[in-house]
This record gives sequence, structure tokens and C-alpha cells, in this order.
Amino acid sequence: MTQEKASFLDRFIERLDTLDSNSLQAYIVHLFRERGFFESVFNAIHEGILVIDRHLAIKYFNGAARNLLGLPEDCRKVRINKLLPQLDWRKILGNSDESWNRMARQEIETDYPVHRWLQVYVVPQKEADERFAVIILHDVTEHRKQTDAELESRTAGVVAMLAGSVAHEIGNPLNSLYLNLQLLEHDLRDGGELDREDALETVVCCRGEVQRLDNLIRQFLNAVRPAQMNFQLLDLRELLLDTLKFMRHELKLRSLTVNCDFPESWPMINGDAEQLKQAFYNIIKNAAQAMSSGGELLISGVVDDSSVKLGFADTGKGVNVQELSRMFEPFASFKKGGNGLGMMIIERVVRAHGAELMLDSAPNAGMTLTISFPREGRRTRMLPEYEPGDGNE
Repeated sequence: MTQEKASFLDRFIERLDTLDSNSLQAYIVHLFRERGFFESVFNAIHEGILVIDRHLAIKYFNGAARNLLGLPEDCRKVRINKLLPQLDWRKILGNSDESWNRMARQEIETDYPVHRWLQVYVVPQKEADERFAVIILHDVTEHRKQTDAELESRTAGVVAMLAGSVAHEIGNPLNSLYLNLQLLEHDLRDGGELDREDALETVVCCRGEVQRLDNLIRQFLNAVRPAQMNFQLLDLRELLLDTLKFMRHELKLRSLTVNCDFPESWPMINGDAEQLKQAFYNIIKNAAQAMSSGGELLISGVVDDSSVKLGFADTGKGVNVQELSRMFEPFASFKKGGNGLGMMIIERVVRAHGAELMLDSAPNAGMTLTISFPREGRRTRMLPEYEPGDGNE
């Protein structure tokens, strides 16, 4: 509330008992005109805007939100978790003060009133003792189609830029390989007694650089070439445990702890094992790089009627609102020496599986990345019927 608006209301309340009917009418007309002005502004905005209270009841929505979600005129008995069940509202709007300082961003697919993709931003707010949240909806259906096309067929300029970045990265391990092999060659040609320990150390170093080169080339190819998907029924727990087993030495060297919290019963999903392992590898790698020694990564699973959710929560430094909104932009990286390839691969693999991504973070509060995989036979969501007490729980 602005200072001017607050002072007007204060004066109005103070003089309420002394106002005659004409003055009272003039004040009321002023209030309605002011409200009408702000509503006109919000209704002119193309993005959908909603305001909800801590009980998820809708307190305000503009015309764009009504069109995007197919809202009725009266939403007093409709709660946002019924309209957007894809979001984990309990996690986003928890009871702790920390939860109300974290912005959440998620791209979701909805089938009502028409099929479209929405970018959803949830921004919790606190004013005095009141807690509420502003929800911004951006229709990215056309942008997603264009992005998918761009991911499948890179322009020559983009590929050249990416190739230049990778070529620069490849130069370092190649130079190290050359120097180590040159030293080994010198020792072999010298004709003297070869120090086995030095030779073994050189070979181990060379092998490490070869693996580094292999990873760089694989990342480059995975980022620019269309993926050939091989779908089959998979157990996500097995894939995750295989990935963690592969990365155990790296995680141990970083002194990081990984805890898993999986449900006893977990349905199989239809997916590509190798592509998902690559995505999981990049997610865990990013989380590990974001944490200092002694950090913790919690991998959790949740199953409901329509989806199988995987959450990766780290105790790293987190990111701010601007960085969070750009996290999946091509080549966007917010760590030293990063090239943005890992996040591109994650997003492409998740999209190819018809899954949804959600990011939740705040500076110095870690990051949670959640993947929501669709279950077979999920039903098309319809607008829920009014439920008694929905807006007052």
C-alpha cells in the first residue's frame, strides 16, 4: 500500500462519523475510481496475475489469469492447488520464515481450458502479520515450440560458438597430455633406469585427462545433436543408485553426504535409461559443485495419482531471483568456468520424457530441483467444482 493511499484511508476512517451523505458518497466514488484504475492496469497486462492467501484461497486475479486458467467470475471457493496441482504447494509455501523468502519457478503443462505450457512464478510476500503470495503466469507455448525446434536444429552460428567454447576447454587437457607424454618419452629415450613410480604417476595423470576429454566431447554431442530415445519400463531408484555408485569417488573426495528418501512402493516409468542417467549425473554434479566440503544432498521421491516426483535438495549457496529465472537459458552459467551445457542437457532430457522441472532457491539457502514424471493413464484435469469451505480452510 502506498503512503498516499494509506494517508487517504486514515483520513477517511478518522472522519467517518462526521461525514454527511454527499461527502461519504464522494469518498466512496474516489475509492471505486482508484480501484478501477488499478484493475484496468492489471487487466491490460498479458501475464496472468493472481494473489493468494496462506490458505491457498484466491484473493485477486486479472483478466489474463482468467483466460489462461479458465477461471469463473467468482473464485472465492476455488483454491489454487486445485487449479495448479502440478506444483508442490506444501513445499513452496511452508510455515517457516525461510519458505516465505524463496521464489519458485516451474514450467507446467495444462489441458484446461486448452492445451498450453505455462511458466509459473510464485513469489511469497509478507506484510506485517499477513502472509500472501503473488503468482505470475506466462504462456510459453509458442516459445516452447520454437525452443524445441532450436534444440533439434542448431544454427551454424550457435554451434560455432559452442564449438569454440568446447575447443578452448579441450585445449587444457590436451596440453597436459602432451607435456606428460613428452616427459615419459624423454625418460624412455634417456636409456637410464626408469622410475616406475614417476612413470605410473604420469600414466594415471594421462588417463585422467583422457577421461576429462571424453566427458567434454560427450557433453558437447549431447547438447547439440538430436537424442535417439530408447523408451522402456524403468525403475528410477535403480537408475539413481547406479548413478551414485558411478560418482561415489568424486562425492567422497568432496566430503559430501548423499541421503536418499524413497517410498517403499514406486511405479515403473517409461523412459530412456542412458539419457536419464546423463541428466541425473549433471544434476548431482551441479549440486556437488555448489556445495563446500561437508555439504549434504537429499534425493527424495514422492508418488501421487498423476506423477512420480524426484527431488534433489542441496545445501549450497543457492541463487538469486535473476539467476533462477535464467537457469535454463542456453549457455547461461553462474559458476566459474561453467558453460551451461549441463543444464541444457537436463532440460532436454526432461522434456523428451514429457516431464516437468521445478526450481526452488534463495541466496545462501541451497537449491531444490524437482522433476515430475507423468504416470501412465493420467487423467485430463478439469476445473474443479466448488467445495464448501475451500476458501476458508
